[in-house]
Amino acid sequence: MNVIDRCWRPNLEWRKHRSQLATCSVGYAGKMLNNIGNDLIYYKVTDSSDDPINPKPNTLRYGASMIPSKVWITFEKDMDIKLEKPLLISSFTTIDGRGVNVHIANNACLMIFKATNIIIHGIRIHHCKPQAPGMVMGHEGKVIPLGHVDGDAIRLVTASKIWIDHNTLYDCQDGLLDVTRGSTNLTISNNWFKNQDKVMLLGHDDGYVRDQNMKVTVLYNHFGPNCNQRMPRIRHGYAHVANNLYQGWLQYAIGGSMDPSLKSESNLFIAPTSRNKEVTWRRNSSNNGDTWEFHSVRDIFENGASFTTTKGGRVPKPNYNNEQRFKVVDAKFVKSLTRSSGVLPTM
Repeated sequence: MNVIDRCWRPNLEWRKHRSQLATCSVGYAGKMLNNIGNDLIYYKVTDSSDDPINPKPNTLRYGASMIPSKVWITFEKDMDIKLEKPLLISSFTTIDGRGVNVHIANNACLMIFKATNIIIHGIRIHHCKPQAPGMVMGHEGKVIPLGHVDGDAIRLVTASKIWIDHNTLYDCQDGLLDVTRGSTNLTISNNWFKNQDKVMLLGHDDGYVRDQNMKVTVLYNHFGPNCNQRMPRIRHGYAHVANNLYQGWLQYAIGGSMDPSLKSESNLFIAPTSRNKEVTWRRNSSNNGDTWEFHSVRDIFENGASFTTTKGGRVPKPNYNNEQRFKVVDAKFVKSLTRSSGVLPTM
C-alpha cells in the first residue's frame, strides 16, 4: 500500500473510526485535522433525491450545503444521485463514500466555491453535463445565483486546502477536474481518471495571475485508458506530480502555459502504441516568450515515451512542511502503488 492507504486501510474497524482518514493526507493539502474534532457532526444520506433550492433533510445537498459546522457525510446504501444543479460544498465538509457504491452522474456534478477544508473520497462521478444559469443552495443555507457551468466532474473556484482521494471520474462533457481562480493547497491522490478528452486543468486562464500562487500535489493516480490530454495542464502555478501511472495519451500527458513550474517525479509513462510519444506540451506565446520549468526526476518511460525538460536551472522543490511531506517511491513500484486507484471495492 502507498503511504496514504497504509494510514487507514489496515484497520479492519475503519467504519468505527471513519474520521481517522483526515489524518492520512499528504502533499499540499496537509493533514485535514480541521475536518474533525469534538464539534464534528456525522450525517448519513438516506435519500438520493435532489432539490437545488429547498433540499430535504437526509439528502446529499442538505448535508453538504445546509449544516453550518463540521460535517462528515456518509451514505446508508448504494446510491445513484442525479443532481438537478451543481452541488456547492461548504467548508469543513467531508463526503465519504467508503463501503457503498455511490454514483453522482448524468447531470450536474460538484463545485467547491470559495470554500476550504474539504475531503471528497470514494465517489464515482461521471457523465456530467453543462448547466444553464440558475438559483442554487449555497453555503450555510443561502440561495445564490450561479452562472453557466461547463460540465466538469469537480470544479474548484477560489478554494483552498482540498483533498480529493480515491474517486473514479470519467466521461464528462468538459473536464474531470478544474482548479481555477486562485485555488491552492490541493492534494489529488489515488484517483482513477479514464475515458476523457480533457482530464485536469490547473489554472483559470492565461490572464488570471492570482494562480501564480497555486500549489497542487498529484499523487498515486491512474490516468487512462482513453485519456487524451491535460494530466494535468498547468497555468502560472506549481505542481508536484509524483508516483502516477500514465496509461497512454493522444495529444499529450502534461502541458502548460504562462510560466508554470512542474516537478515530475518517479512516474511511469507508458506511451500510446501510435501517434504522439512525447509526454509534454508547451503553448508558445507570441508576445512575451513564456518560459516553463518542466523537470523530470527519476521517471520511467516505456513504449517510446519521451519528456522534453527545461534545460539548465534548478529543479523547483515542493518545499513541503512536516505535515505535508512524504517519501516519493522508486517509479518501478508505481503499478503496485496505484493498483487500488479509484473507488475501492466495498468491504
